Amino acid sequence: MIGFMSRVKAVGSAQVDSRKLALLCRDLAEKRKGENIAVLDVRGLSTVTDYFVIVSGTSEPHLRAITEEIVQGLEKECGLQPHAIDGTSRAAWVVLDYFDVIVHVMRSDLRERYDLDGLWGDAKRVRGRRVLKLKKTS
Repeated sequence: MIGFMSRVKAVGSAQVDSRKLALLCRDLAEKRKGENIAVLDVRGLSTVTDYFVIVSGTSEPHLRAITEEIVQGLEKECGLQPHAIDGTSRAAWVVLDYFDVIVHVMRSDLRERYDLDGLWGDAKRVRGRRVLKLKKTS
């Protein structure tokens, strides 16, 4: 279970480009129908990370599904686990810290209230090709 401030060690020593990692997080969130996904390039604006990925979900189960898809997908695709996970789906905001990429999975009302997109309004929005080949489901 994903809980508040759980610390997880990285698996292996895989080197993944931070832009590609951010786009992979986006693709994994899309796989679980994450909404209004934004990838922000905060290099030069933040000393904490290179990219923010911000994803909205509609409910506690939806937030949990998105979060688990990203965590499990990055472990499977890259051998990476988050260095920290803050919050819970019950709290309606989960933060996955992959150092160079920080993923915010949050309910839409909290996203509007805290306005991370506006706070980091000077950041370039990243657009890019899919990194993950999404399989069609029937």
